[in-house]
Amino acid sequence: MAFTTSNSYYWKGFRDGSPFVFVAIPFGTLFGVLATEAGLDIYQTMTFTATVFAGAAQFAALQLLQENTPTMIVLASALAVNLRMAMYSAAITPHLGAAPMWQRAFAAYFVVDQSYACCTVRFEQEPDLTIQQKMAYFFGTVSPIAPLWYIATYMGAVVGTQIPDSWALDFALPITFLSMVGPMMRTAPHVIAALVAIIVSLLTTTVPFNLGLLIAGCAGMMAGAQAELLFERKGAKT
Repeated sequence: MAFTTSNSYYWKGFRDGSPFVFVAIPFGTLFGVLATEAGLDIYQTMTFTATVFAGAAQFAALQLLQENTPTMIVLASALAVNLRMAMYSAAITPHLGAAPMWQRAFAAYFVVDQSYACCTVRFEQEPDLTIQQKMAYFFGTVSPIAPLWYIATYMGAVVGTQIPDSWALDFALPITFLSMVGPMMRTAPHVIAALVAIIVSLLTTTVPFNLGLLIAGCAGMMAGAQAELLFERKGAKT
């Protein structure tokens, strides 16, 4: 019976995660194309996407690699972009923390925006789920996304080797970031964080090795956090 219920929650997760393939396929394809445009071969591209498995961090690292940025700066920048995953992990640890170590290790690799969003909603709606049901649901959410991300990246890398340099597809990278950031501007603290990050990044364009990106990111996060605290205090007084 326990296996049956866990299996049903796996398919519930699969169903909830399926709509995100419409994001994973074009983003994975674009990364594969841009990676080959940046000079990576197919093996390097696939190793990159399999070991990192984080779209925003991959695009950020790729852009810095194109600018011949030192490796440590590339790694630090990708880590800064992916810091939200640490918050995601902390948020779902109360739900999945009792699972066996090997399951938690796999889950840590597959914590992405989509799996976090689906699990947060489901676990709040059904707080009495067993650890087996929760873990089954979690892996169900990433099952339709992860394989298609790898396949799309490979297809993009194959296509990218056939695209003439004159097409200059690197313009798609900043457009991609804009498309990711735009829908996130839902609250005043989000907008304040973005504006501060933009202003600081413009003021730090002369900082060597693109360290202005890290400075701007930290400034934006601090501004957003302070703005959120101020709005919460204001709301508590009214």
